[in-house]
Amino acid sequence: MARVDVALGDRSYGVHIEPGAVSRAAAFLPEALKITRALVVSDENVAPLYADKAIASFKAASVPVSSAVIPAGEKEKNLQRVETLYHKMVAAGLDRRSLVAALGGGVVGDIAGFAAATYMRGIAVMQIATTIVAAVDSSIGGKTGVDLPEGKNLVGAFHQPVAVVIDPETLRTLPEQEARAGLAEVIKHGVIRDEGYFSLLEREGRRLVGMDAALAQKVILASVRIKAQVVAADERESGLRAILNFGHTVGHAVEALTGYTKYLHGEAVAIGMAAAAAIAAAMSLCGPEVPERINGLLEAVGLPARPDRIRAADVIAALARDKKAVGGKARFVLPRRIGEVTIVDEAPVEILRKALVIAGFTE
Repeated sequence: MARVDVALGDRSYGVHIEPGAVSRAAAFLPEALKITRALVVSDENVAPLYADKAIASFKAASVPVSSAVIPAGEKEKNLQRVETLYHKMVAAGLDRRSLVAALGGGVVGDIAGFAAATYMRGIAVMQIATTIVAAVDSSIGGKTGVDLPEGKNLVGAFHQPVAVVIDPETLRTLPEQEARAGLAEVIKHGVIRDEGYFSLLEREGRRLVGMDAALAQKVILASVRIKAQVVAADERESGLRAILNFGHTVGHAVEALTGYTKYLHGEAVAIGMAAAAAIAAAMSLCGPEVPERINGLLEAVGLPARPDRIRAADVIAALARDKKAVGGKARFVLPRRIGEVTIVDEAPVEILRKALVIAGFTE
């Protein structure tokens, strides 16, 4: 077993990486936490595979437990779905000393985490990650939230989990498209923080899709360490943590413009990373080898580096509505080299438009 600690003072917690960990989920709760009840929240794809195992772990720990299954997909990440969870929480008898266990990928983690953050003004949440995106990124750091029609993650809260559980064996049941999409967040970590890690990913190339247990353990552990270090240094994204948004500014615009149905989140982030590299090159922040290496790795793992028929002008308009925009001006995380990024508060519109066209958006 591997454990990585997220050091946040009295909100610190461990990230536990262990094959078979879903079946032992309750064992990873902090000893000092006395839980009255638990609600395991999952979606219709994950629940048939793993919900019984997670529920059994709470029963074995003598914790009364109930379950709630929600429909799968980003389109479910809305306030209406959160309200249905509130009713489930009331029906299950959850009180202020109860726990929500979010079993699934990033969408389940965001919805269940936000419900836990706001139910009775906040109850405990455990993240049990079953996808690559959740394992290396979304389960760690306490970001929770839902989408509005106007944009992604416009409603949310910081609510740190009491523990994160990652079971590499669950990744073997991911559909291939989901596995590829999750690799976008893995690649992101190499670009923003660790050139050596990025080089490892380049060497492994196509092996990353459907990777074996040993490689999965290595990749997850490396990404979790990067994410934990950044979150510990900047819990609420007032500075350093913003670098984790690399690829997400344009990526979120791509998702919103396509109704959250055309691209998986990781696929949109891949397009966003390629666009960010093109913008950086257009602003002379990096040399041409940076977008070349990023695009090359994206293509090697089967991720899109270019969008399909999305207008640059529409992206620019959507960027003004991004939750990280200030005064209607989008902030960009742009690479200076592999392993180092910088934050730019504004990109000149003409440079932005030309870079987006170079990145494959239409005039």
